[in-house]
Amino acid sequence: MRTLILAAALALPTAAAADDLIEKTSPNSVQDTADALVAAIEEAGATLFARVDHAEGAAGIGSELPQATRIIFGNPMVGTPILQEDIRAGLMVPPSVLIYDDEGETKVIYQEADDMFDDLDVDDDDEIVRRLEGALDSLTDRAIAD
Repeated sequence: MRTLILAAALALPTAAAADDLIEKTSPNSVQDTADALVAAIEEAGATLFARVDHAEGAAGIGSELPQATRIIFGNPMVGTPILQEDIRAGLMVPPSVLIYDDEGETKVIYQEADDMFDDLDVDDDDEIVRRLEGALDSLTDRAIAD
């Protein structure tokens, strides 16, 4: 299990400018928000690839982190056309959402889809990139609903 968590953590780009991130606030706990996001993903017919509990990982080495869960998910109908444009997009696809405790407030963040591919040969004006952005927005909205 730890290998899967480490592999999933290493599978995404290591840096994203803060202005490329969409941030939302959830009225629910990290756990409940993550559960709601997973339910929304499954209801939409997408695939949940990993659920990474960063606080659990820290506890495994005797350290502490605030609650933070990363959800990695996707849909080959969306990801495959992007990868066909530039296979290096595999660093960004499937996308992920981070849900974390920010001093008692639950935050939900993800990178804007059109900014994910700035350094690649992916046309960020393509309909498929718009679909990815719409999915991220819609699914995270469902996760933070009361």
